[in-house]
Amino acid sequence: MKTLLLGILFVFTAFVLKAQEGHELWLRSSQKTVPVKIICSKNTPTLAIARQELQQGWQGEPNATVTLSITKNKKIKTDGFRLTQHEVEATTDRGILYGVYELLRRQQTGEGIQDEICNPSYAIRMLNHWDNLNGTVERGYAGMSIFWRKDDPFVVTEQDKTRWQEYARANASIGINGSSINNVNASPTVLTPEYLNRTKAIAAVLRPYGVKTYLSVNFSSPKVIGGLPTSDPLDPAVIKWWKDKVDEIYTLIPDFGGFLVKANSEGQPGPQDFGRTHADGANMLADALTPYGGIVMWRAFVYSSNDKDRAKQAYTEFVPLDGQFRDNVIIQVKNGPIDFQPREPFSPLFGAMKKTPVMTEFQVTQEYLGHSTHLAFLSTMWEECLQSDTYQEGPGSTVARCTDGSLYPQKYTAIAGVSNIGLDTNWCGHHFAQANWYAYGRLAWNNNLRSEQIADEWIRQTFPPASPSTTGSSLYAADWRENFLVPVKRMMLESREAVVNYMTPLGLHHIMSANGHYGPGPWWAPEKMRADWTPPYYHQAGTNGVGFDRTKKGSDAVDQYREPLAAQFNDPATCPDMFLLWFHHLPWDYKMKSGRTLWEEICAHYDKGILQVRQFQKTWDKVQPYVDSSRFVAIQRKLRTQCSDALVWKDACLLYFQQFSQMPIPYYLERPVNNLDEIRANEFLKRIP
Repeated sequence: MKTLLLGILFVFTAFVLKAQEGHELWLRSSQKTVPVKIICSKNTPTLAIARQELQQGWQGEPNATVTLSITKNKKIKTDGFRLTQHEVEATTDRGILYGVYELLRRQQTGEGIQDEICNPSYAIRMLNHWDNLNGTVERGYAGMSIFWRKDDPFVVTEQDKTRWQEYARANASIGINGSSINNVNASPTVLTPEYLNRTKAIAAVLRPYGVKTYLSVNFSSPKVIGGLPTSDPLDPAVIKWWKDKVDEIYTLIPDFGGFLVKANSEGQPGPQDFGRTHADGANMLADALTPYGGIVMWRAFVYSSNDKDRAKQAYTEFVPLDGQFRDNVIIQVKNGPIDFQPREPFSPLFGAMKKTPVMTEFQVTQEYLGHSTHLAFLSTMWEECLQSDTYQEGPGSTVARCTDGSLYPQKYTAIAGVSNIGLDTNWCGHHFAQANWYAYGRLAWNNNLRSEQIADEWIRQTFPPASPSTTGSSLYAADWRENFLVPVKRMMLESREAVVNYMTPLGLHHIMSANGHYGPGPWWAPEKMRADWTPPYYHQAGTNGVGFDRTKKGSDAVDQYREPLAAQFNDPATCPDMFLLWFHHLPWDYKMKSGRTLWEEICAHYDKGILQVRQFQKTWDKVQPYVDSSRFVAIQRKLRTQCSDALVWKDACLLYFQQFSQMPIPYYLERPVNNLDEIRANEFLKRIP
C-alpha cells in the first residue's frame, strides 16, 4: 500500500515542483518564512542586509525576538560571532551578517544551535577570478565574466549591479570576504583610470556584504602603461610609480584589499628579469600598500624550462627566501607541487616556510577534473590536503595548522580559491559545481569541517524537500532523506575519487590533452615542445615501467618532505598507493599490496571509475521524483556525457599504456570499445570544449 501511495505521490509531485534554473544557488527556502522581531541598536548598510535576510528567511519560532549586538567580546575574532537561538553577537557588522547566515542555515538544515562562538580559520577568505578584461574567463566553464565585458567596457548597467549584488550575497552567506576580480595573467591595462573606475563601481556593490576587492597586477606595468624604461623593483622611479598608483587606487577605493601577483611564471614578467628576487619584488609592492593596510599575495607557482623535476621548483626558489618578506606579504601556494591535478601530495612548501605567511590556493573551477561537465565534489580533495600531516613541528602539523596561524605567528592568514563563476544562469555551468563554490567557502571559514557535513548542508539548502503544504502529504518529506539525501550525498562524496580512477589513478598526473586539459592525452608530445609541458615527461612510460622517479635515486623530491614522510614516500613498499607513480618509476609486473601486478592494478582502477560513474547515473535517475524537471534533466544529460567521456579516458589510457606493458587487459574486466587511433584523432572528443 505504501509503495502505491508513493507512486501516486511521485507522479503528483512531478507536476507540483517548480522548474528551477539554479540561479538561487543554496539560498532558497524549503518552507514559508514566519514573522520575526529584530532588535539592533546600530544601523549600517551591512546591518540593514542582516535584518533583511532575517525577515525574509526566518523559519524559527513565529514572532520571536532576535537581537543583533555589536560588543567587545575578546573571545570573538574579527568576522567571528557568538550565536544562540535568538541572538547574534559580534565585534563588527560583518560578523553580525555572517552570524545571521549561520543562524538561517541551521534552521534550514536542522542542525542544533547552542550558545557558541564561531571564529573563522582564516582572516582573509577570497576567490580568485581568472577573468580577462575582454570578458572571457581563463579556465572558465560557465560563460563570460560577471565583471568585465568587451562591448562598452566602462558602462556600468543596473544588470551589472544586480549580478554583482547576487554574487556578493552568495559569498557572504558562506563567509567569503575577498575577491580578486581579474586574471593572474594580468593585463597592465587594469591599472588605467577607466578600468579603476569600473573596479570602484564593483567594490561599491560588494562592500556592504563584507567583500573586499583585490586586483591582480602585471609586474611590467610601470614600463607598459607608465612609460618608464624599466620595471626593476629597486629602481627609485619604479618604486615611486607603484606608490603613486597605490595612492590613486585607495583614493577611489578606501578599503581596497591589495594585489595578487603572478611573476616569473609561464612567461609572466617579474623581478628575476632584473636579477632581483621574489622578495625584492613582493616587498616593493608591500611597502606601497603598507600605509593603507593592503597586502600582497605572491604566487609560488613558478618553474623554469630547465627543471629536472618541475615539482621541486617552488620549494627550491622560495625556501631560501624565508624570513625576507615584509609582514604584509603572503606566499600563495597551490595545494600540490604541480598544478591542480585530480590528486597530488600536498606541496612541501606548507610548513617549510616558518617565518613567512603561506596561504593555500585551491582550484574551484575544474580545469583538470572535467570542467563543468563532470560531477566532481572537490571538498574531499581539499579536506585531504588540509588534513595532511606535514610533521614540520611533529605529528599533528597539518597543512591547515601550517596556514591558519596555529603553528607559526603571522600578521595575516588567508586562503584562496580559483573561481568557477560566470554569466551562466546557474553561475557554474553544472548544478553540482555550485557545491564546490559552497564547499570552498565553508572550509575557508572552518578548515576542520568534514566533507560529509558540507555535502549534507548543500543538498538540504539546494534541493530542499517539498513541504507537506506543497505536496498535500507528509509522506514525501518523510522519505526525502532516505530516498534523496542519502544516495545523492554518497554520490557526491565518491565523485572525486571516481574521476581520479578513470583519469589518473595510482599517482599518474598531467596526462590530459593539450586541448583544454579535458580529454586524455598521455601521448601528446610535439617536437620542440618544452618537455615539462608534455604528458610523457610526467608518466615516463616505457617497456621497463611507468611513473616519475622522485626518490633519492631519482630527482630526490622526497627530501623536500619532513620525516617520516620522506622515508615513507621513498620506499614503494610504504608509499601510499594513491601516490605510488608520483614518486616511483616501477616495472609493469611490480607486485602491489593487493596481490595484483602494477599493470593489473592500473586496469582495475580505470574499470572501477567507469562503474562508479555508471552508478551515479542510476542514483540520479532514481531520485527524479524529488527534483524539479529542469535541473533533473540538465544533470542527467551531464552524467550521460561524463559516463561516455570516462569510457574514452579508460580506453585511451589502457590502450596507450598497453603498448609499453605488452600485457593483456585482465579478462575479468570490461573490454575497450574505442580504438586508440580514433581517439588520438579526436573522433570522440569533438564535443569537448
